[in-house]
Amino acid sequence: MVRRVLIATLYGAEPVLMAIARLGVERVVLLIDYNPDKIQQESLEKIKTSLGKAVRIETLKTSNYDIVEIASKCVELIDLKAKDEEIHVNITSGRKTKAIGLLFAAYARHDYVSRISYYPEEQEIASVVYLPKLSFKLSRSQKMILEALEKGKYRSIKDLSKRVKLSTAMLYRAIDELRDDDFVTVDGEIKLTDAGRIARL
Repeated sequence: MVRRVLIATLYGAEPVLMAIARLGVERVVLLIDYNPDKIQQESLEKIKTSLGKAVRIETLKTSNYDIVEIASKCVELIDLKAKDEEIHVNITSGRKTKAIGLLFAAYARHDYVSRISYYPEEQEIASVVYLPKLSFKLSRSQKMILEALEKGKYRSIKDLSKRVKLSTAMLYRAIDELRDDDFVTVDGEIKLTDAGRIARL
């Protein structure tokens, strides 16, 4: 039997309660701030009071604005998925930066996520926007490059080629593709962007 798990951003309680009711989940993980303000705390209490006995409510504390940290923590959470669990992601409530971080985590683990949803406030309660499950389709050589850049500093492609076992032509092509996708910058030094850090998760 499949157990549905909802991972959701939280500020106001209503979008989360709506998602829980529609999905019939057994476990909910809510992204909250390290220091939740009064509204977020009240929303959490409302959800726990409304559903606490029927649904397992958990929280994951994250930064407000560090999208890479948010995505990393959410990827770690998704990676803990049990075989009988089906992951659903909802990005309606909460800060945009948290929603973006959770969305990127869902892209990084698109094989583990069943659906990504958003409930527009402007429309009727019945409407739900299901977002596409995109993924960071990296080749093996691109992954090797991103990992090398995460671990060290490289001033040139020649310098990087000593660490990554690829031909110079393949390395140039892979760097160009990574730069086009905004995963790396090449400006005096080859560096990972935040998008590159998330893509390599």
